[in-house]
Amino acid sequence: MAGNETTSKDLQLSEIRIPENNGVPNNANLPALVYKNILGSEDTDDLAEEFEKRFRHNGWGGCWRWGVYDFHHYHSKAYEVLGVARGRARLRIGGPDGELIEVEAGDMLLLPPGTGHKNEGSSSGFQAVGAYPHGQEEYDMIRARGEIRPEIRDNIAKTPVPASDPFFGAKGPALEHWQGRQS
Repeated sequence: MAGNETTSKDLQLSEIRIPENNGVPNNANLPALVYKNILGSEDTDDLAEEFEKRFRHNGWGGCWRWGVYDFHHYHSKAYEVLGVARGRARLRIGGPDGELIEVEAGDMLLLPPGTGHKNEGSSSGFQAVGAYPHGQEEYDMIRARGEIRPEIRDNIAKTPVPASDPFFGAKGPALEHWQGRQS
């Protein structure tokens, strides 16, 4: 399931590829990306502010601060970035048989449309900062249930790759990992 991993200074970037899984379409062309230690692990409000500042600066909006739902869900019309501002969590990426990852303050996940995610347990006070590319801020939220409707698959295929990496901007690693892979 997990794929390529690159390291730059303390940042570790890895790909997660999950095929369709129990009512979760995932994304056949683009992997989810996990950025470990992107902001260090100091567990303060400053991390939330820094994630929001970076996301907005790089064209990602609709910022929110909260946790991650404890049920399998995905977005068919938007990419989603999750910056971990406080605490730790075990997140299931890709549906019930997907990959279980551990994230902590200072980590970031970048989820292409269709990628399932669920909180399977977190520390007290766990907080993520979420955002969406410009034009995708009015995302949908779909619970993973049974058959995947054709219009959902169409939405996933039609959602344009963001113009920038939410943290690093126009020349960020997300664009390198996704270059030429969208259908």
